[in-house]
Amino acid sequence: MNFKKKYFFALLPIFLFALVLSGCGSSTEKDSNDTISISSSDVIATMDSSMNTDVIGAQNITNTMEGLYRYDGKELKPAIAKEIVKPTNNGKTYTFHLRKTKWSNGKPVTANDFVYAWRRTVDPKTASQYAYIYTGIKNADKINAGKKPVNTLGIKALDKYTLQVTLEDAIPYFNTLMASSTFFPQYKPSVEAAGKQYGLKSAGMVFNGPFKLVNWNVSNNSWTEVKNKSYWNAKAVKLQTVKYYVVKDANTGLNLYDTNRINRLEKLGGDTARQVSNYKTFSLDKQTANFYLELNQKKYKFFQNEKIRQAISMAINRNQLTNNVLGKTGGIEHTLVPVGMSYNPTTKTDFTKEKVLQASNKYTEYNPTEAKKLWAEGIKETGQKNLSFTLLGDDTDNAKKQNEYIQGQLEKNLPGLKITLSNVPFKSRLDKSTSGQFDIVVTGWNADYPDPVTFLDIFTTGNSQNNGKYSNPAYDALIEKSKTTDATDEDARWQDLLQATKILTDDQGAIPLYQSYQANLTRSNIKNYQMTPNGSYNLVTVYKK
Repeated sequence: MNFKKKYFFALLPIFLFALVLSGCGSSTEKDSNDTISISSSDVIATMDSSMNTDVIGAQNITNTMEGLYRYDGKELKPAIAKEIVKPTNNGKTYTFHLRKTKWSNGKPVTANDFVYAWRRTVDPKTASQYAYIYTGIKNADKINAGKKPVNTLGIKALDKYTLQVTLEDAIPYFNTLMASSTFFPQYKPSVEAAGKQYGLKSAGMVFNGPFKLVNWNVSNNSWTEVKNKSYWNAKAVKLQTVKYYVVKDANTGLNLYDTNRINRLEKLGGDTARQVSNYKTFSLDKQTANFYLELNQKKYKFFQNEKIRQAISMAINRNQLTNNVLGKTGGIEHTLVPVGMSYNPTTKTDFTKEKVLQASNKYTEYNPTEAKKLWAEGIKETGQKNLSFTLLGDDTDNAKKQNEYIQGQLEKNLPGLKITLSNVPFKSRLDKSTSGQFDIVVTGWNADYPDPVTFLDIFTTGNSQNNGKYSNPAYDALIEKSKTTDATDEDARWQDLLQATKILTDDQGAIPLYQSYQANLTRSNIKNYQMTPNGSYNLVTVYKK
């Protein structure tokens, strides 16, 4: 073995990345006390809050834009709204009195900026994959289906700084929704000037959040955000500059952190997480995020056979996956709803620990004998012989190891099955998933608000995020009931969601893999870097000591 040659190529990506950093003047040895440098697992796909579907975009939109509310740690606080609103009209009407705030170009942020943004998101011409999250706001679903004009949406500006929202039925978690970037305002002149290119470059965009994105294009592997002096709460913002760098290789990231070139290294996994778990600056954030397999039930009808789906689930040893492959950066998950997010309104029991769900855990427990039996029965029922599929996933180092493990488990425990891997960039994986260009895909979901329905909604028939096209009428009816008939009855609604989860788990409509624990390294002088219930970090309160 030529050690010198191997060593050179191992260091090459670090060397090239260091050149990028030094070229941007980003070495933390030169950074002042008001600048931080952070790793990102991939590029920003879009900064358009109507079109964004992923956590990377959500984080950067949250950095640069402001909605009615903002999470400060675990606490929901007023932002553009002056106070946390209590609804009237039996929970169907919310009236928001707005602060007098400004866009980064000095123009006022008004109630009409919210009206424009919300109408644009639900407009079918926009083709927002997140329009479904507006369900329950008056006429939102009918507008998105092309059955009503956008100006009938239940939102209106009573005056320049008073916004009123009308719901079809009470939504218990409505206030927490308002911290989601999908409900942020938009500056109409910027959006219309850019047309379909809006959100793909910072030029021409204006911001009303704590920072401004500068000199950025959608393909960039690094980007910079600077303090927005027009932000209404600018006095609370301690940082002047936030720099992000895409780091996909774990060893490269660790070297950059160890050599003081980045202040915070995020999303470590596998061997690297184990290697640095004894660092004093190591932290583990238990995310309200789950990873799972979606099977393309539209492309392959036999994936509609529940025995085949159950067999695939029971063929995977999640204990080995989370401990050995992921380096304990994931927790074994039995449902699509994560642990530690939602609690029984009466007994305070964690949603996932409710007794009604425990019998369904057998479908996510490693049982190769039962998996083989169910697989054989499913193959016979659907008239299949040897099957061959492609497993689609991300191209990061951690994702590749994870997918290789899943490939090995399925081929080992399901006779006649052949799996080919396709590891692609994050944005490509999203595009392929959305357009149905996959057989099986490893995907994930992060809570938009701390309620089970943020996960359960995805798997209703026709939902734009339901890429596997799972469908169960009984499941759909329970989710609908939780939003209408039982919306204001906490206990009845809770039971609806539990029964729906039991159906989804028994069916293995999507196959749970693990709950994500984000492993990070953060310089000891970086303070108040806290994850919020919607999976983003609030950089307003972050500072360097």
